[in-house]
Amino acid sequence: MKRKRLGSGSTKYRPVSVVDIGSNSVRLVVYDGLRRAPTPVFNEKLLCGLGRGVATTRQLNPQGMERALSALRRFKALSRQIGAREVYAVATAAAREAENGPQFVDMAEEALGAHIDVLSGKEEARLAAMGVMAGVTGADGLIGDLGGGSLELIDVGEGRIRDGVTFPLGPLRLLDMSGGSVAKARDIIDNYLDSSPLLTQLKGRNLYAVGGTWRNIARIHMAQTRYPLHVLHNYTIGREQARSVADLVSHLSSSSLKDIKSVSRSRIDTLPYGALVLERLLAKSKVKQMVVSIYGVREGLLYSKLPKRKRDADALLSSCWEFCCRYARSPEHELELCDWTDKLFMHKSFEETESERRLRHAACLLADIGWRAHPDYRAQRSLGMISQAAFVDIDHAGRIFMALTIYYRYEGEEEGMTSNLARLVDDKMLERARLLSDVFRLAYIITAAMPGVLPKIGIEAEGTKGLILRVPKKFADLMGERVEKRLAALAGQMGRTSRIEIV
Repeated sequence: MKRKRLGSGSTKYRPVSVVDIGSNSVRLVVYDGLRRAPTPVFNEKLLCGLGRGVATTRQLNPQGMERALSALRRFKALSRQIGAREVYAVATAAAREAENGPQFVDMAEEALGAHIDVLSGKEEARLAAMGVMAGVTGADGLIGDLGGGSLELIDVGEGRIRDGVTFPLGPLRLLDMSGGSVAKARDIIDNYLDSSPLLTQLKGRNLYAVGGTWRNIARIHMAQTRYPLHVLHNYTIGREQARSVADLVSHLSSSSLKDIKSVSRSRIDTLPYGALVLERLLAKSKVKQMVVSIYGVREGLLYSKLPKRKRDADALLSSCWEFCCRYARSPEHELELCDWTDKLFMHKSFEETESERRLRHAACLLADIGWRAHPDYRAQRSLGMISQAAFVDIDHAGRIFMALTIYYRYEGEEEGMTSNLARLVDDKMLERARLLSDVFRLAYIITAAMPGVLPKIGIEAEGTKGLILRVPKKFADLMGERVEKRLAALAGQMGRTSRIEIV
């Protein structure tokens, strides 16, 4: 396996802080390092309403400023407490548009003890696009990043950031501009969206939804459909379904929204306006579906600071490699497992796609992460760890394929806990997960998870009927009844007969 796809593989803890000063919220996220797939280790947000009233007064909200400065002083102390060596801070729509924005930024820098970049609309759109592209390889469509004060729309495709535009359509601003009238807000939204040629180029492509408001709408849809996996990244909703739930939310009262458990209480006042923006955007763009991205400006900022070799690494495989380095008995063995399974799956009878090969390699890296658990719980532990991990650059079907593969590797029984998740993958993926798990079970009974053996042992599909394990004489004593049974089980899964050759 090519190591460059794995990133650095470092497990050293070198946290970095990112502070995002938006129109509605001020947020600190501390990540575990400046890496290809950074994981948040601390996340705190305070809804200050800094931009409330900016559209009419041109001034930042005084109470919001006071609360924001207090939060920034706390963020400074937290970053020191956690040991973050770098603090990257950005401010967006409210700070750049208010007349007293520069004075606030000066006070904010003193409170935070770090420089704050006031992003232009174009810069904010670029970072949002970089964030989505870092978390969804091959993103093709329109990125919509909805903040409290603005909506950034960016066309991406073929690995490039194309056209972009910023509209003053954040929920806080709409609340001000419309005077609290949803009907007037709809007219304002339509006037802006009708002026953008971007929306005519999106038929059959995706809308990548960024921002807390739209994540809340996705949570509502999850609850409505009783979706079995509560992972927002890459959660996909068909256009008409997304438009329907957005339309529903845009007409709900505050009292009705309070009764919905999946809705953040802090967003009750602004959520209908954010939902209305989404509904009108879906109505006018004719996109195929809405795809939720948890990556946005903050992750795009970190991604932009990586050297090219790290940016080019595979985000999923990098994350799986870091899991492997932390939890597996021998990370080197898992790399050997990738190469060993290559020998088997290169046979023409498998017809493996590049996407399937990538998922197989990811599963190989995760194959031993449950070993420290009690034997009776290794299957369940692995299923939970993988299905719920903060992986990006993988869809939900791929995530469940990996989780079930390792679940079956530990001989997990068919239970209710897997049946709901299994419905997220098709029959072909399910069959493949079972096959790969049998390969893993054979490999581990031979090697005891230690490196140096697999590269010397050949495994080969012979014609259409046979499966051969070729073993050098010096490893002959590793063979035995249990190995024969595991090999026979794998061959049976493939509809073949098996034999061991000592060479």
